[in-house]
Amino acid sequence: MKTQDILSETYTALSANRVRSGLTMLGIIIGISSVIAMVSIGNGAQAAINASIQSIGSNLIIVMPGAQRGPGFTVSSGRGSAQSLTLADADAIRSQVSNALAVAPEVQARKQITARGTNTNTTVIGTTPDYTTVRDFQIDEGSFITAANVSSMAKVAVLGPTTRDDLFGAGAEAVGQKIRIGSIEFTVVGITKAKGGSGFTNPDDAVYIPISTDQIFIAGNQYLSDISVSAASSDASTQVQNDITTLLLDRHHITDAANADFSTINQADIIAAAGSVTQTFTLLLAAVAGISLVVGGIGIMNMMLTTVTERTREIGLRKAIGATRRDISLQFLSEAVALTLIGGGIGVALGWLICFLLTTFNILATQVSLTSILLAFGVSAAIGIMFGYYPAKHAASLNPIEALRYE
Repeated sequence: MKTQDILSETYTALSANRVRSGLTMLGIIIGISSVIAMVSIGNGAQAAINASIQSIGSNLIIVMPGAQRGPGFTVSSGRGSAQSLTLADADAIRSQVSNALAVAPEVQARKQITARGTNTNTTVIGTTPDYTTVRDFQIDEGSFITAANVSSMAKVAVLGPTTRDDLFGAGAEAVGQKIRIGSIEFTVVGITKAKGGSGFTNPDDAVYIPISTDQIFIAGNQYLSDISVSAASSDASTQVQNDITTLLLDRHHITDAANADFSTINQADIIAAAGSVTQTFTLLLAAVAGISLVVGGIGIMNMMLTTVTERTREIGLRKAIGATRRDISLQFLSEAVALTLIGGGIGVALGWLICFLLTTFNILATQVSLTSILLAFGVSAAIGIMFGYYPAKHAASLNPIEALRYE
């Protein structure tokens, strides 16, 4: 039996009852579109999380005060607020740890900021010029903190764009203006470019001042909130993290790492952990959506068995004039595969449309991958073969004489 004949007869058989064929394909359409949409939502979530983590810096390692009590992030409640890191520790890391591209000590606290009769409560970060490198910052107006500002304890400030808008109005000229942090007056020397919230903090809603000024006039002590270190490359980040740990243990005269009065967080480890979680989440979504594919496949099998019963006399007539078991089997199998492939194609288009609308209207971040589309077509074909095989085999095994007698 020629391929052209099989395709022609498949078209005739499916178009003879368009409503039933359409309803049969509906399960496949819903299943495929659901799988594509769910996988795309999972991929979009993973991409958004990774971008959010990457936005806090490049190849970042954060050293925080506070004793680590167990594996991973199980640490004491004093983590980040304990007093165990100093500028001398940051200087030692800068000078003694190879592949440490930049080191930025930080002092952070939320403070009330006032200017021109307006006020806002935001994060004040005392830091050094290396902060722009470590945290991948760019300046939109003016300049960032300089080494001269740090050495002279200058009362200068750099504002994030959100803080600038809160204090002076959206897009206002703020460079050269005065603000007050508590009772201390600062001159605004720069505005950072917008980065957006990172999921941990919002760098756009912050005030950056020289770390020496912060320690003397704001914090009132010499201790650090954390030390941010940028490794020279992602491959070197683990070694840099280990070298920092070894150096600080020696500087703090701690022989047992379990008693360390600081902890380190590697950005690569955060990304890997987040990726593992989102992958599991994506697989779960795809598995739930995949249930409808099984239901759709059962619907196809049910329709094909019904079709075999309705066309019993036709099958007997074909066999009587010379059609082989293989011809009959191929005919019904091709009808089942055609239903799933057509339904799969419509499902792919519908799934892509859903993702497009979700992204366009900023409802959810989605990321449609070629792999999910190819997988959808592969699954469609597999379902057609699996659930079409038994009806095709049943049709091919009918006795032609009994089939011709069938009423």
